[in-house]
This record gives sequence, C-alpha cells and structure tokens, in this order.
Amino acid sequence: MIIFGKSNHINEEAMIHVRLPEAVADASRLLPFYLAMEEHLARNYDGEYFFMWQVEPTVIFGRNQQIEAEVNLDYCRREGIQTYRRKSGGGCVFADMNNIMFSHVTTCESVATTFRGFTSRVASMLRCLGLDAGATGRNDILIGDRKVSGYAFYHIPIPGGTGALSRAIVHGTMLYDADLERMTAALTPSQTKLDAKGVKSVRSRVTTIRENHSIGLQDFKSFAVAEICDGGMVLTDADIEEINRIAAPYFEDRWIYGRQHGSGRHALPNPVRIEGAGEFVVDLQTSPGSPHVISNVDLKGDFFITGDLDATLLRRLQGVPLTREALLSAMEGVNVPGIIMGLSAGQLADLLLAAK
Repeated sequence: MIIFGKSNHINEEAMIHVRLPEAVADASRLLPFYLAMEEHLARNYDGEYFFMWQVEPTVIFGRNQQIEAEVNLDYCRREGIQTYRRKSGGGCVFADMNNIMFSHVTTCESVATTFRGFTSRVASMLRCLGLDAGATGRNDILIGDRKVSGYAFYHIPIPGGTGALSRAIVHGTMLYDADLERMTAALTPSQTKLDAKGVKSVRSRVTTIRENHSIGLQDFKSFAVAEICDGGMVLTDADIEEINRIAAPYFEDRWIYGRQHGSGRHALPNPVRIEGAGEFVVDLQTSPGSPHVISNVDLKGDFFITGDLDATLLRRLQGVPLTREALLSAMEGVNVPGIIMGLSAGQLADLLLAAK
C-alpha cells in the first residue's frame, strides 16, 4: 500500500482514507466487492480506515432479515435491481449512484462507543457544511427530524486476541440524492416498523443532502474526506485479488436467500418489535418426537448483532425444553444484550415461547 497524509507521521488515531488503484478505480463493481473490501481491511490492516463507494441500483439487507418480507423481489427483478445480504444486522437499504455509502473500519472495545464516535464524526462533518445535523437513536443521522444517513455494525474477532477487543466495521448510507419512487417500490418494511418510527412510509422519513444544500456530489465527497480523514492510502493489486476472493460467497443464493422453512417449524404470526432492540421474527424447529423441545432456532429481523449469535447463543438453546425456566437457565452466564443489542434474556425467552 501507499500511505500519504496531512503530516509525515500517521498515528494510530488517524482516520485513513482508502482508495483503489487508478487502474481499477473507475471500474463498475457490484456491492459485494465493497463489503469484501471492508473485511479485507479489518482482517489484514491495523488502524482506522474510511472509504466511500457507490453502486448501480441495489438493495442490501441485514444479516438476519427475511428478504421476502423486506424486499419487493418481483419489482427488483423486473427493474434489474440487484439484491445482496450483508453480514451486519439492521434493516434494508436502497443504494444507487446518488446514495453514497460510507465504510469505517476500526478496533473496537465497546460497540456503543464505536457507533457513537463515528456517527458523531459524520454529523459534525454535516454541521460544518451548515446543516442542522445530529446523531440519534440506535444508528441514524438526521437533518432536522428526517433521516439522511443510517449505519449498521459488524465485528470480527482478532485472531489470538484476548479481552473485548475486536475489529469493527461500521457501514451505511449517506443520501446525497434519492430516487424515492424506486426506493419506495423496492423496500417493503412492515407497518409495525413504520408505526414505531412514527411515519407512514419510507418516503416520509428521509431527506437528502441535495434537498438541504446546493453542493455538488463530487464536491460533497471531497468535503467529507477532508473533514473526516487525516491521511490516505492506495490499495495494491494484491489487495484487489484478495478482496475478490472474499467477495465470492456473497454471490451465493444460499447466503442471499437464507434457510427455507420446512416441517416441524414454528414461527410468530407477525414480526414483534421490541423498543430499543428492533424487529424480530422467530424461526423455531422442534422434532416430531419432542414437540416441546427446541431442535433448532433462528432469529430474523433488523436487530443489531454485536457478538457471535449462532455459537454463543442460539446453539445453547438446542435441546432445551420450551419453558421460561429452562430457557433462562440455558442462557445463564450469556450476555444476551452483548450479542443482540438492546435485548434481554427474558425478552428472548418470551419471543421463543410466543412462537411455539
């Protein structure tokens, strides 16, 4: 890599702006490339990094979301809109060339602190532009009372590391402009989610940079880099090769569409929204010989995952009787809100019992 900056010394607190080599910078790339670029930086480089990216019309949905419930697949296929699943939690995003995607990679000890640090930095950048911007809620940045930017979180354990430290990816949107007709047609959030936000539609709760300021798109991107970053680096051809390798699984149908329902499965009749945690759909399986014992369980929704959901939590529930006492006993010693942000063990037990 080639590193350059505002000074000759880039310290560990500096935010480094990452660029692609000139030979590949202008190539049109599908969304998984940029998700893999985040992973590559998190796994192979120390320090703090930031980059921006844009794609042709694409819907990206959260790690645990049900695509059929959140995305108008018929419309997307008809309009040539790509659909991909990311590894972070949170909700659906419609991205196009006027929606600038922000990616931040850092070392994290506290999810809340990492989230707050980056969203505050972005909100401060917008205020320097003269906009009435502030970070609010779990993951949003507002101009006035309307959303212009929203973020999700994904953490990667440090190999051989100890303690709470991990490498973290915080990524999300910055609506410079928006094709609201397409966005509204492509995304199908539940009415429960819209009611919780106090709005009637996707269209009514968003705004754009262009709606609030006359700055051009390229000038806005340059301004953001100047305000957020302290230096820069250019990836190498070897970096690009590794990024392409990491990207391959994102294109697999099994990853995009997830597990299918089968016999012996139970589910909540409607999504349940828990204040401060998000929306949940329970996919619970019992065996024919033991209809009151969990054989497998999965959670879908727009909640944020901040720990190892499968290995640390869901696998512990396999073979557990569907009683509140047994469920709480199985989760004893597990930091549930440290895995699913804002959710308690008692709330998870209630969700599972409601699905049986």
